Amino acid sequence: MAGRGQERGSRHPSRRTIMTHMEILSRTTPNGYKVDVSRGQRIGRVSSEWFNRPDDDRYLSLTDLNSAVKRRSERSKTRIVESEAIRVEASRDNPERLMLMLPDVHTPVAPTHWSFGQLASLVGAPATYLRQLPAALAGINLQYGLSTHRAEQVKTLEIENGRLELRAVTGPDYGRIFDHELVDAVQKIAGNGTGDTRWKVPGVLDWSTSIYNPNVDISKDTTTLYASDRDIFVFLVDDLNPIEAGRLPNGEPDLYFRGFYAWNSEVGSKTLGIASFYLRA
Repeated sequence: MAGRGQERGSRHPSRRTIMTHMEILSRTTPNGYKVDVSRGQRIGRVSSEWFNRPDDDRYLSLTDLNSAVKRRSERSKTRIVESEAIRVEASRDNPERLMLMLPDVHTPVAPTHWSFGQLASLVGAPATYLRQLPAALAGINLQYGLSTHRAEQVKTLEIENGRLELRAVTGPDYGRIFDHELVDAVQKIAGNGTGDTRWKVPGVLDWSTSIYNPNVDISKDTTTLYASDRDIFVFLVDDLNPIEAGRLPNGEPDLYFRGFYAWNSEVGSKTLGIASFYLRA
């Protein structure tokens, strides 16, 4: 069993346990379920997402999330270019910022913090050190690395976002899965993620009563649907259909809820993945 961590005093660290007998009960009552939050094991991966995501990364439905990442993908394009054909220069408007000139592109391309690190890694240069150098000097080092790069080609992911930005640069054989493709797949079983199917954003735990209530309004504070310019993370549960795994010491049912979380990065910061678990609260 796993789940989100403690959230501003309203939730409890997630737990996981092994069960030998399970029984699926009827759908939830409006008052929610009594749960034992003292059992199981915390899964920090899920709770850390909730703690670390800013409001701009949080979405209230899978539809909203999908629209955002799909619009981003529609403005992006991928192509393979010759490494030695990339020109690195200091920005004319900001001499402390590097710009790239790519083949067949007539305007400078601005590397993001992430793609700059990828570019440095590809040519064997320490990104942290380069960021401390004046832009012109860092550009000379990058230019030399590109001209002597063993792999003759790189794959770029560029986006028009008011200006042309380089979102990612990888080896030519990199297989990219776009974030909206993951959301498309999740929506086939989870719909909007708000309760129109079995799979939805989790509810909340009342610490004073140990009652887990799956029927709460989804807000920026409670959502578990996240996307940034670097990655995507989705956490959903089937908490309207509890599973009984034995009894609590007081004789009440010991309840769990099925759940899963999935993640991806179309810019290469992590690989596509999915994990299932049992949620207590």
